[in-house]
Amino acid sequence: MKIVDMIMPQMGESILECTVLSLLKKEGETVEADESLLEVATDKVDTEVPCLYTGILKEWLVKVDDVVAIGSPVARIEVADDVELDEPLLEPEAVAADLEQEISSIAGRFSAPVVNDRESSISTVNNNGFYSPLVLTIAEKEGLSREELQNIPGTGLDHRVTKEDILNYLKNRTAVPAAASAVPSFKSSGEVEIIEMDRMRKMIAQRMLDSKRISPHVTSFIETDMTPVVKWREKIKHKFQEKTGEGITFTPVLVYAVAQAIRKYPLINVSVEGDKILVKKDINIGVAVALPSGNLIVPVIHNADRYDLTGLTLKVNDLVKRARHNKLTADDLANGTYTISNIGTFGNIMGTPIIMQPQVAIMAFGAIRKKPAVFETPNGDFVGIKHMMFISHSYDHRVVDGSLGGMFLKQVSDNLENFDTRITFE
Repeated sequence: MKIVDMIMPQMGESILECTVLSLLKKEGETVEADESLLEVATDKVDTEVPCLYTGILKEWLVKVDDVVAIGSPVARIEVADDVELDEPLLEPEAVAADLEQEISSIAGRFSAPVVNDRESSISTVNNNGFYSPLVLTIAEKEGLSREELQNIPGTGLDHRVTKEDILNYLKNRTAVPAAASAVPSFKSSGEVEIIEMDRMRKMIAQRMLDSKRISPHVTSFIETDMTPVVKWREKIKHKFQEKTGEGITFTPVLVYAVAQAIRKYPLINVSVEGDKILVKKDINIGVAVALPSGNLIVPVIHNADRYDLTGLTLKVNDLVKRARHNKLTADDLANGTYTISNIGTFGNIMGTPIIMQPQVAIMAFGAIRKKPAVFETPNGDFVGIKHMMFISHSYDHRVVDGSLGGMFLKQVSDNLENFDTRITFE
């Protein structure tokens, strides 16, 4: 038998740490691979962390309420001698040194989340002195005072307030108590209103700054005839609704067109590590979703090229719905390789999106508008009304030159203009 340290796995893009909510196994108990081992909270989700090995839990290296860095050891597990490990076993000193080096590397790209005074005061008033980052984020967004948060009955471990507790409270909350006004979410100074950024907005701001610093952005544009797609959707949307109980938007079609284009141009589906280009074999497409708070979150459709249009539609609808109800898991946000943003839903005709690191490209789809356009026929050129859309493609000029970025954009456009309108949902 041998002892292996289990590390805290990656919890999603840009998440550097999490808080331990509960330990689901006791020392000395048998654990199975993929069995839930502990529950943690980040500023985005509460989630259970699965065990990576089958064996005996020998020792916990963390305790409840600990803030744990991603990649650091959380438990020691006794496994069989013939168990193959993804990484060679390391002594604790070596693990600590590697972790310190990794944190130093990450610190150059991301700044640590700032906890404002209001969050600090809230986190100390619960009976057990703890609120998860997710609960604090919701409280901050909804303008809950520390007194009001303290009075919410908790159903979690040691009567802690869970995500469900605070959401249920907000659902039944008819008015903001007077006490809430004692802790305003903004300050007024003359004619200027100063609004404090919430935790997610701070993280988004830092990621955008980092991306512009890391990647030299170039953006190409193309105008696409969406008439075939528009007419097809109009023809099948009622039948699709009857068959699946779901609506069908343009987003699944856009994802489908991008996924097929990545198959043809796989060097768009890469990341950069030093002077090496890492070509990703899985096509995992992130879809930017606007939240009620005004922030954006990017859930990921893993292996998007393996879905048909029905599967893509159901997957997109599910992710969007859960994103807007704060029910995404860490896995829903992890391992994206390419991102799209449907800015047309806001009435915008075009934009220049910023790349999500460590990806090297992102595509934005503008509003579909009727406009006069010239089209060719065997009898000559004619002017007619078409449904036209601008597509913009921002890419990292370190590894994606103008020819690749432009050809990929043209391929996506061709996939849409030549969309197979024979697809039905009988």
